[in-house]
Amino acid sequence: MTKRLSTFLLAVLLTAIGASAQPITAGPHTRVETAYGTIEGYQDGSIFTFKGIPYAQAERFMPPQPPAKVEGIRQCKVYGPQAPQGESLRWNARNSQTDYGFGNQFVTEPMDERECLVLNVWTPGLGSKKLRPVFVWIHGGGYAGGSGHDLPCYEGRALAEAGDIVVVNLNHRLNILGYADLTGLGGKYAQSVNLGMQDIVKALEWVRDNIARFGGNPDEVTIGGQSGGGGKVSTLLAMPSAKGLFKRAIVQSGSTLRQALPEQTRPYGIALAQELGQPATAEADFSKYTYDELNYAVQRLAQRGMRSAFSPVVDGVILPQHPFEPAPPTANDVPMLIGTDFNEFTFDISHDMTWAEAEEVVRKRQGDKAEQYIAAFKKAYPQAEPKEMTYVDTGFRAGAVRQAAAKAAQGGAPAYLYLFTWKPESNALGASHGMELPFMLHNVSLQREMTGASPAAYRFEKLISNIWLSFIKTGNPNVKGLPKWEPYNEETGVTMILDNKCYPLQHHDRELMQMSRSLW
Repeated sequence: MTKRLSTFLLAVLLTAIGASAQPITAGPHTRVETAYGTIEGYQDGSIFTFKGIPYAQAERFMPPQPPAKVEGIRQCKVYGPQAPQGESLRWNARNSQTDYGFGNQFVTEPMDERECLVLNVWTPGLGSKKLRPVFVWIHGGGYAGGSGHDLPCYEGRALAEAGDIVVVNLNHRLNILGYADLTGLGGKYAQSVNLGMQDIVKALEWVRDNIARFGGNPDEVTIGGQSGGGGKVSTLLAMPSAKGLFKRAIVQSGSTLRQALPEQTRPYGIALAQELGQPATAEADFSKYTYDELNYAVQRLAQRGMRSAFSPVVDGVILPQHPFEPAPPTANDVPMLIGTDFNEFTFDISHDMTWAEAEEVVRKRQGDKAEQYIAAFKKAYPQAEPKEMTYVDTGFRAGAVRQAAAKAAQGGAPAYLYLFTWKPESNALGASHGMELPFMLHNVSLQREMTGASPAAYRFEKLISNIWLSFIKTGNPNVKGLPKWEPYNEETGVTMILDNKCYPLQHHDRELMQMSRSLW
């Protein structure tokens, strides 16, 4: 470990301890003998915390392998490194489009390609014979950025304590390191595809093999993710290697129906090797290049018109089919909770409009489809303000409806569909992308600038976190204080509106979503 990294980790630990409302203790009572050796975390009130636990190791562009055995006692008290990523791709980067005040402004983990395959565990049950449900949270940031500690509300302590569950989140390889498809080179690169997804499967295998030692039940695992994390959850549901590693799944603003195809991605891997002066065969050697040099090669290819999104690929083996066109057999017996936010990527809904002004905006956007769109919106939301017609999300919502319909068509485990419409009173964010995160993770207090931390916000936090906890524990989101929530089916099309007053609607925006399918 470098002196710079050691200093950073010490500073982070001292900050965490200094900010704690309760004494933090460590020692033999906070040690766990995992399958890979002994680790030591710390106790914060009733919750035992372990951070930066290695769940795998991997050479560049190679599938992940089990982690090395720990000699002695490994200290797991601070977050481990995150996967390398460009500053502009990190949620805590400051820019005009996404700077809405809830990036992690206090702690930024170092980036380390070889040490980023780590996970974090919060548990109330260390040493207990009782095994609790487990919630594995997968971060957003597309397939390019982010980490398990990217947002303050990702901290798992509060949800573990409120729900008496074990919470896990993790880091995995991203962008070119996690999603380049090199299978066209053959040989040792035959499995060099979907590496970030293979990492997540390895993390779930670690949970299966070790979580009982932390008081978690490996047979009661729920995976969940928002945005890119929701896309990863959608993809995991179609991966045979992930089958049986989780029992339930939650997709928040990330419903993914299709992924890339090999005919699109394999030529790019070959071109990347050639751009770096390597043979377009298994003899290529990418190990000597820095991460920046790999990215410069990507930029040069882009300048010549060859672009790659670096995302999961339907390679026929690791991912045999598109995630939800149709729903995969591997998802048949997995209950799902699926939903979106009313505004998604509108982060300023402060501008009031008359109906005439709002309709003019829609006409400029929709062209000859404008009148149909206006009529469909007014039918879906008859009580809406005019400005809401220009701010409503249709893309994420359309994907969620289609995913829920595909799941329901299987006739297996249910899918419950929601639309999060709660808006903070203290700012103009609206029900924007990620607004539900502090509520479902029981961390409104850690995202006060985002939620407003009003009495209404704390009341709403209790309801929303209880909904998520109920689903994590039972596969059913129905809780006290919520109207009866029926699973989605094509006949009734039930969506639960999540707001200060929650209520179900049936196919209320079907015409708007049918329009949106063609628009998106």
